Amino acid sequence: MTTERTSLAGVHDSAPSGARGETSCGSAARARPTPTDPHVVVLSGANVVLPTGTVPGGRVIVEGTRIAGSAPVGAPMVDLRNHWVVPGFVDMHNHGGGGASFTSGTVEEILKGIHTHRLHGTTTLVASTVTGDMDGLAHRAGLLSELAEQGDLAGIHFEGPFISPCRKGAHSEELLRDPDPAEVRKLIDAARGRASMVTLATELPGGIDSVRLLAEHGVIAAIGHTDATYEQTVEAIDAGATVATHLFNAMPTLGHRSPGPIAALLEDERITVELINDGVHLHPASLQLAFHHAGGDRVAFITDAMDAAGFGDGRYMLGPLEVEVSEGVARLVEGGSIAGSTLTLDRAFKRAVTVDRLPIEDVVSAIAGNPARSLGLYDRVGSLEPGKDADLVVLDADFELKGVMRRGEWVVDPQLG
Repeated sequence: MTTERTSLAGVHDSAPSGARGETSCGSAARARPTPTDPHVVVLSGANVVLPTGTVPGGRVIVEGTRIAGSAPVGAPMVDLRNHWVVPGFVDMHNHGGGGASFTSGTVEEILKGIHTHRLHGTTTLVASTVTGDMDGLAHRAGLLSELAEQGDLAGIHFEGPFISPCRKGAHSEELLRDPDPAEVRKLIDAARGRASMVTLATELPGGIDSVRLLAEHGVIAAIGHTDATYEQTVEAIDAGATVATHLFNAMPTLGHRSPGPIAALLEDERITVELINDGVHLHPASLQLAFHHAGGDRVAFITDAMDAAGFGDGRYMLGPLEVEVSEGVARLVEGGSIAGSTLTLDRAFKRAVTVDRLPIEDVVSAIAGNPARSLGLYDRVGSLEPGKDADLVVLDADFELKGVMRRGEWVVDPQLG
């Protein structure tokens, strides 16, 4: 990464970078591409958001599938003046999109759902399942793990069946079960090393032992769909839980005598808190409360999207339950509970900046850096730094999405928009 002028981020001036013999990320010198190498492109003139701050009039150099530290003389340029360049979005909690369900869809349908979210800036995606019978979930894990092995998915998140019937949300109560560590292990094994996260009501019998099991296997234990007390939540965090599944939703409200899980999750620096910033799941004051207490380095924006994301209103199935989507809001046909969202992360980004008035650097952290860190992927994605995957999003001055690049290839080309 270089810039066209010295910046607060401390990135070097870009003038004749190719003549200075710079190397990417301090690595040893290697053969440089020729000026006509089609695999090198320079995105120039944008406001570039780096981990150290925003660089006005900066540039991003892409070499093949990676971000590079310097460019050869004569490398092709893409003029992005009056635009923003930010890292590709990382969604760690997503059930589907484009009319496709990650819980029940075919491989072709799942790929369609993944592509739908890529069109909206999500270049790294974890597929979430919903509560089902154990054999069905194990079979689904095998299918999703193949897509993870191919690089289409970043992992698998099991949301249910180990959740509280008191806070089940859009999950089938008949299929819920206590988090028996042996059954948790069955799902981990079925995922063949691609399990990223399991959401648990850790107050249930076997909950704490299951948290320890997940931590031992390098899988995130997420506290969610829980009826836990403050004290029970602290116990789960001490046992190894590191994520709050869609904070505020599907858990007891914050009380002055019984603070419940929300207070414990917000105050502990070991916890990353997921937020669904669609204007439906959270009041703006709740979002501000989370940012105030957790800080910009512990919030992860998620979609919790279901099939209708990027597709439209109508009736859908979420696992075995029927969902009605009207005016972009998904609710169970029976009971009316909110059933995931139709959110895409580009909308979450724009809302965070224009409605919630959050600093853009905090928004970038919440939508890319923090989820990447939580998933253990920050060495590859989540920021615009030399050596990382060339995953990025181009936004115009109004924060509308204009371009998406994934691993050096345009998914949405800003020059064609």
